[in-house]
Amino acid sequence: MSRTTIPFGTQDVSTFAKALRTQLLSRDAVPGHVELLNMLARASGRRNFQDLRANAPPTADEPPIEAADPRVVERVRRCFGVEGRLTRWPAKRSDQILALWGLWSRVPAREEFSEQQISQVLRGLHDFGDHALLRREMSEAGLMFRSSDCRVYRRVERIPPPTAAALIGVVQPRRAQA
Repeated sequence: MSRTTIPFGTQDVSTFAKALRTQLLSRDAVPGHVELLNMLARASGRRNFQDLRANAPPTADEPPIEAADPRVVERVRRCFGVEGRLTRWPAKRSDQILALWGLWSRVPAREEFSEQQISQVLRGLHDFGDHALLRREMSEAGLMFRSSDCRVYRRVERIPPPTAAALIGVVQPRRAQA
């Protein structure tokens, strides 16, 4: 189960500390997790933790947006030729995954392909002659759906991470300029 972030703050830290201290001194033992949450909520002026949760301002439960790493983008971009074809397979696994995103962006969306058809598409996107490697790696990376009998392939629609989106941006325009 995913955890919901609940922002916590108080207008006056001194009043908060005094209220929390009073609650803690009235106890004989260390409070449990839920009891402590309720004490914190009461010290901040709420009835209990459920009241705090119900009246919390809305937040995005998504991780902070990471910035694209320009050094990594440039390193992987050098694996692509001027026309946007992958000219060599990167040595680092993280660079390989990033290169797969560059290829993923050029596979037609919302289309089903047979093994022969997707192999033909991938042959047109690289120059090192191993479309089977690319087909397998894209499936294992979750960028392409492959049926259990390997008869149907389809690009998985996903939002690229920031570094992958930056790579797609520099690979695509180079292809258009050629």
